[in-house]
Amino acid sequence: MKFKTPSIALIFLLISFSVFAQEEDIFGISKKAKNPKSESSIGNVTRNIMEMFAVEFSTGAAYHQFGTSFYTENVGLYDNFSRYRESDLVLDMTEENPLEMKSQDWTFPLFNAGLRINVFNIITIGGGYGQEWGNLSPMQGGDWQFDFEGATYQMSKFYGTVGLVLWDARKRAKYLQWRYRKYAGANIYMQSELKQRVRQIYPWRFILEGEFGQLNLKKAYDPSLAANGSYTPRLAVGDKPYYAIGLRLERDFSEYTKLFLKGSAEFRNFTYASADYSEVQDLEQQVYAMQVGLSIRIPGTKRCKIRGCGVVMKHMHNGIEYRGSSIFKLQDRKIGQWY
Repeated sequence: MKFKTPSIALIFLLISFSVFAQEEDIFGISKKAKNPKSESSIGNVTRNIMEMFAVEFSTGAAYHQFGTSFYTENVGLYDNFSRYRESDLVLDMTEENPLEMKSQDWTFPLFNAGLRINVFNIITIGGGYGQEWGNLSPMQGGDWQFDFEGATYQMSKFYGTVGLVLWDARKRAKYLQWRYRKYAGANIYMQSELKQRVRQIYPWRFILEGEFGQLNLKKAYDPSLAANGSYTPRLAVGDKPYYAIGLRLERDFSEYTKLFLKGSAEFRNFTYASADYSEVQDLEQQVYAMQVGLSIRIPGTKRCKIRGCGVVMKHMHNGIEYRGSSIFKLQDRKIGQWY
């Protein structure tokens, strides 16, 4: 019996298409972009929303500076203003020429906890709560010194953040394509090299971040000066919100966990009242902080608990997607990544 060549080709194409269609489900492993994560549609939507959020914890230390343009018509109102070294110079201070005073000290530890959303790997939006404990050194200007009532302070803050992704795996891939643009498509060697470099796992991400929020000064005076808790601290938070700018470096360990390092500069406003609270001095604080933290994206895909299932990649059971690995490990590991 003779078969025509077109018939054999047709049969071959049908078989190839059938195998390709089933390839996604071989061994229960699926690479589809959107797989249901729950048996119900509401549960699936909820889990997809959950997976957008990441919980973050960070700690660190900071170097801070206080400064003020000190001026008063009655120096006697400030019992903590004095000469700190012997000198024959007379205090020369006018409203047009105030006395510039500064101090510097350390803030340790810093602690922040919050939530963050990554929007299409272009911007990040987040917010959270922070605590810090710092030291207060006297401000000095010329031969004069301005002492704070206590040597330490404690402060809390609620903050929001907006970040712009400057560099990540996608931008690296575009940059590589731009660098290899001079090689023709027929140059198989260079095009193969480009594909290999683009497909490499690139775990680094750089984010330019802005921060703003409200401060709450909890303790900024010597407790021994308080009388039955009725003492009113003279150092107070200004009525303006603080703002900061920083650079954040992230390193992915898996699709769900990352370690980050963040350096930032914060700018804050305070007021300091005289002994009888009849006048106040405006103070400015600059905080230069360095923090290290852990970010954990909330997993929307449930961990597989079927006994005997040894699949470590994301896979399907009855049409539902499951994880086969911990959130601290890569979910779809390739050759050489089985650890």
